[in-house]
Amino acid sequence: MKKVVKFGGSSLASAEQFRKVKEIISSDSSRRYVVPSAPGKRSEDDTKVTDLLYRLYDATGDEDRFSAVFSEIRARFDAIVSGLALELDLRNEYETIAEKLKNGSGRDYAASRGEYLNGRIMANYLGYEFVDPAEIIVFFEDGTLDRDTTEERIASRFRDLERAVIPGFYGISADGRIRTFSRGGSDVSGSVIAGAIHADVYENWTDVSGFLCADPHIIENPEVIDTITYHELRELSYMGAGVMHEDAIFPVRKEGIPINIRNTNRPSDRGTMIVADTCRKPRYTITGIAGKKGFCSVTIDKDRMNSEVGFCRKVLQVFEDNNMNLEHMPSGIDTMTIVVHRSEFLDREQKIVAGIHRAVHPDHIALEDDLALIAVVGRGMKDQRGTAARVFAALSHAHVNVKMIDQGSSEFNIIVGVKSADFEAAIRSIYDIFVLTQI
Repeated sequence: MKKVVKFGGSSLASAEQFRKVKEIISSDSSRRYVVPSAPGKRSEDDTKVTDLLYRLYDATGDEDRFSAVFSEIRARFDAIVSGLALELDLRNEYETIAEKLKNGSGRDYAASRGEYLNGRIMANYLGYEFVDPAEIIVFFEDGTLDRDTTEERIASRFRDLERAVIPGFYGISADGRIRTFSRGGSDVSGSVIAGAIHADVYENWTDVSGFLCADPHIIENPEVIDTITYHELRELSYMGAGVMHEDAIFPVRKEGIPINIRNTNRPSDRGTMIVADTCRKPRYTITGIAGKKGFCSVTIDKDRMNSEVGFCRKVLQVFEDNNMNLEHMPSGIDTMTIVVHRSEFLDREQKIVAGIHRAVHPDHIALEDDLALIAVVGRGMKDQRGTAARVFAALSHAHVNVKMIDQGSSEFNIIVGVKSADFEAAIRSIYDIFVLTQI
């Protein structure tokens, strides 16, 4: 059995955290491939090393500022090395980083050095081989992952490699420059490696004991989800539920590899298992609740809209011509509503409205600003009568007016739109009726 184990920044923020990680790895011989992030915050008022590295890049050209920031970065890594009593000298690495930044290596190179240095430390600490992602993870010129080349390189490099440390977050582009994934990209690195070597499990270690049923900033001590499907996770992650990077799901999902989200500080907790499918019934009717603010809606009214061939296509073409992504599109016989991100829409509002008038000559267009979308997701919903009624009863009880409703034919999720001011109250009311009281 072989596992790829990724540890987040909070799990590797200090020498003490490194010791916890080594104990976790040593307790299971199948944890053979380790993907570390850069050191995260040691306390609430601390700064992540990646943020310090971005500051370092911005300070290039200002010798005093550059020196001050770099001293802070070196101190973070030196404290870990000395705290673990390692015979590891990073001075040559520091000199190389400083020289390359001063000679024009880019922002991605700067940001990636946190993972690189943490990987060097981790490999030394565990006695594992170090594999630089620049050898195996390849990006196209547009910054997207070259999956075929990457998988070929990983398969070749790991064929006879028993154990290794592979830093997360970065790789290399065709022109030889370091490229990074977006923030949280170490999740993607681990997933890509797990998929390419056909790992049995991809463990993602963080500072929470699994995927939570709701946002802990809104719900006090929300329940941990025991088992969740990739489909459910994708829906919840897209709507703002944060544990894993969105793009980390695909590489393991296509190989049928489960993901286990675990807590470095509570290693005995089982965490959340993310699987392709399961016959396990969820503990509650719903699996989770997630949502985001910052949306607006465009509602188009026209008599006999349903009998006008090509009406929807013409409206959607207006949004496409203005390079707008659509979030949801609930509709009726004579009405059609398009929900979009407010930040993208405001600058193009009048252009889009004028385009719709020219394209379909509506009777009326109504714009609604400052909306929040809430997704109620769960594989158990389709087998339970009255799920939608319970959602609306909860919102009514909380005096929340529903501005929009969207439910797919799969009965897998229900999306409701509410005013942003009602967002937190809406989530609390839904959580209460499905999890706390289970009415």
